[in-house]
Amino acid sequence: MSSDREKIFSAIRAALDPLPKRTAKPEWKRELIVCNPSGEFSSLKEQLADKLAFASSRYCDSFDQLAETLKAENSTFGYCDPELAPLFEKLDGITFETEYDVAKVNEYTFGITKASAAIAESGTIVLKDGDTSSRMGALTPWIHIAAIKESDIVATIPEAIDRFGDDPSIVFCTGPSKTADVEGILIEGVHGPGIQIGFILS
Repeated sequence: MSSDREKIFSAIRAALDPLPKRTAKPEWKRELIVCNPSGEFSSLKEQLADKLAFASSRYCDSFDQLAETLKAENSTFGYCDPELAPLFEKLDGITFETEYDVAKVNEYTFGITKASAAIAESGTIVLKDGDTSSRMGALTPWIHIAAIKESDIVATIPEAIDRFGDDPSIVFCTGPSKTADVEGILIEGVHGPGIQIGFILS
């Protein structure tokens, strides 16, 4: 499996190497407002908490609260970014591994990874490949905990786009995955985590 995957990505890299440069990013109107605030907020963190809830996500800034949330979901074993492990080892009754093992994809009930940014106006969590220790760790467990530095909360989508850099893959997560293409019935957690938690690191 891994050798076939490597063959495919090697072929893609070989095809891209001769290209002189990446395609320029498209022009767009920065003043386009995507989502107005639902009220008055004293900080971007407070606005983000409101928008996360609106997007069916959860907000958390306490290790004790996170531990209780995971236990309430019967989620006590998962994956954690090795750089974040020293912080999250304090979760009482929660265990995790710091190397993602594909053979345990059905055993990991949560994944803790870094978020590159969070957008206060929309409740969106931004995951860049360059900052994420394991894409599988972020997208395959039922619960994803995105660890966000408070300094990485931005006000608007344009501000988040300004932080893209040259990362080849960026995911915008606004709540858990959703689809309503079957009978018009909204179902959450179909193509990824069913519970998205934004955990704020001061």
